[in-house]
Amino acid sequence: MKTKTAFITGATSGIGKATAIIFAKNNINLVICGRRKEKLEALKNELSKHTKVTSLQFDVRNKNEVFDAVKSLPKEFQQIDILINNAGNAHGLSTIQDGNLDDWDAMIDGNVKGLLYVTKAILPTMVAKNDGFIINIGSIAGKEVYPNGNVYCASKFAVNALNKAMRIDLNKHNIRSCAIHPGAVETEFSEVRFKGDKERAKSVYSGYKALQPEDIADIIYFVVSRPYHVNIEDLIVYPTAQASATILNKE
Repeated sequence: MKTKTAFITGATSGIGKATAIIFAKNNINLVICGRRKEKLEALKNELSKHTKVTSLQFDVRNKNEVFDAVKSLPKEFQQIDILINNAGNAHGLSTIQDGNLDDWDAMIDGNVKGLLYVTKAILPTMVAKNDGFIINIGSIAGKEVYPNGNVYCASKFAVNALNKAMRIDLNKHNIRSCAIHPGAVETEFSEVRFKGDKERAKSVYSGYKALQPEDIADIIYFVVSRPYHVNIEDLIVYPTAQASATILNKE
């Protein structure tokens, strides 16, 4: 059986890193991508004990960096079987009238345009071989809008729509797509959203057991390891304490 190769964006932390680890332990070759070179190199060294790994340093928001990086892949990593569109961020939490334009740009450029750039760069080889799987990491924010979530929610609604569009457009090429929409996951997410305010970020996950990156990674591996005729297309995943985007049972 041919060893598969996965391309993971945002692989230096959180869900992306956890997914890289579980893939490596299941003999999937890896292209790990991110902006932080030292973290990429450390993860590459760690996972090379289990499988073949290469790394690419680029920002998904920069389309030239994306396409140049993909073109630079060594020959043995050029045939991508699984694309994990994981990179993305939330910036700020304010009403639309008080929103920061730079925050809006960062979310739209990363969560929407970045996902599109990476997908566009990877798809030609998938289409040529009539085979592939794209996992798009969305959010409960892509299913329901919550107060002060406006542009972040809009960007994740776009991910939800793009996942459905991929499934339709790529159907004739036997390429599967799936969107996974987590609720509260304890990662660097809130620290980025609150611009380094660690105490405010910590409060998001206090009083209940949030999802961990490994929980989502397990689900991603389950989805991609199904028989090829099975396409799990859309999943919402909550911690037990969460009932909706805004309802949490905290102690």
